[in-house]
Order: sequence, then structure tokens, then C-alpha cells
Amino acid sequence: MAKDVLCEVNNCLYWAEGNLCGADQIYVVSSIGDTAAETDDTGCKTFVPAQ
Repeated sequence: MAKDVLCEVNNCLYWAEGNLCGADQIYVVSSIGDTAAETDDTGCKTFVPAQ
């Protein structure tokens, strides 16, 4: 399992210094069904806009 999860979306509630994700869990889905052929076929559903 990955030691660090990186995130460059700095307006996410879970964004942490050093472009790290501070969420307890990460939820990634495929936008084309239950499999993905390439990166663009996926999306992170953990994102929450920071206030």
C-alpha cells in the first residue's frame, strides 16, 4: 500500500502541506463502468472543497 498519497488540488479540504492527501480513505471510481483503461477514465470522489 502507498505510504503517501499525493494531491495537487490545494482547494480540497483534505489537501495537506507538501501536496499530501490527509483523508483517512481515498475513493476513486471509473467514469466508464467498473474498469478503467487509462488515467482519464478515473476520478477521485474523495474531493471536498475547502472553505
